[in-house]
Amino acid sequence: MESPPVSSPKKSIVEAATAITDGKTNVAVQILTRLAQVADVRGSSEQRLTAYMVSALRSRVNSTEYPPPVMELHSKEHAVSTQNLYEISPCFKLGFMAANLAIVEAVADHPSNKIHVIDFDIGQGGQYLHLLHALATKNTDYPISLKITAITTEFTGRADNRVNSIEDDLKTLANKVGISLIFNIISCSITDLSREKLGIEHDEALAVTFAYRLYRLPDESVTTENLRDELLRRVKGLSPKVVTLVEQELNGNTAAFVARVNEACGYYGALLDSLDATVSRDETGRVKIEEGLSRKLANSVACEGRDRVERCEVFGKWRARMSMAGFGPRPMSQQIADSLLKRLNSGPRGNPGFNVNEQSGGIRFGWMGKTLTVASAWC
Repeated sequence: MESPPVSSPKKSIVEAATAITDGKTNVAVQILTRLAQVADVRGSSEQRLTAYMVSALRSRVNSTEYPPPVMELHSKEHAVSTQNLYEISPCFKLGFMAANLAIVEAVADHPSNKIHVIDFDIGQGGQYLHLLHALATKNTDYPISLKITAITTEFTGRADNRVNSIEDDLKTLANKVGISLIFNIISCSITDLSREKLGIEHDEALAVTFAYRLYRLPDESVTTENLRDELLRRVKGLSPKVVTLVEQELNGNTAAFVARVNEACGYYGALLDSLDATVSRDETGRVKIEEGLSRKLANSVACEGRDRVERCEVFGKWRARMSMAGFGPRPMSQQIADSLLKRLNSGPRGNPGFNVNEQSGGIRFGWMGKTLTVASAWC
């Protein structure tokens, strides 16, 4: 008998997830077989999302035949695809810029003009080119000194090899704009974090930045160590002037399996749509980005326990975690939101479809009304 056509891929995806939850593996496999007929990694955003979801759910049903990505999320290839996403997607790129502007705003009245930024996932470090430009616009009586300390821990991994080349670029730009720059890489465990260990001086304005990093740390639902909240408490003990947090707006941590699949459909569907509006599908970087997104989606859907690295949370949950760690919100000014909106709309075509708005103390970046990333500041 011929299988019925798939009228709504998303509905069928959720039905397959429900069948998996109910232990009806044969039903799930039948639905996935039908979905595979309309899936196409080179097709529309809906067809690509369907292809990625079919692959993820097959891994959930049979991880032996279809191994889900776990170690791949720690690979150099995945780091490159993630970096491409940060550079190409306005929502991710503007998140970094929002964090930088919040730092500039927070240290504006610091008398010594000595700024120390602690970064727990510096990646390739390109975001600091924007920070240097932003600091250079400050009107000050004394020269500005910027120290950047990249932290590597047992969970954040080693700094990217290309950090050495970006360090040269940063120093070249710093000299050009008249800022004294010091760049350090320090390796230590989360439980060993201290002002002394990190070389924080008493007259420095300390800023700590978490950009798309905390969601990968295991929390209380994974281990009693709860490194996600432990790191926040340790950072609070450093007495920073400001802590910036940039995360994806996705309920993918403790949500039940079917709810997680539904969330992933909405989030990754909007993200794929936004990429279609941003960059040609034929570009190599774009292909790498989507390969990375398919790995992230598959890990969040197919894996559990420590194997599930992708554990994003919504801003409301991050607010609660920051509060429990002793932080209070440091609302970003309307000036920051206006500046980012202006940048978003710059260029000959602008970025129609993307939106920037302030809500509940954070700045939200989204596509067609769907929030994809949120930047916030704390003290």
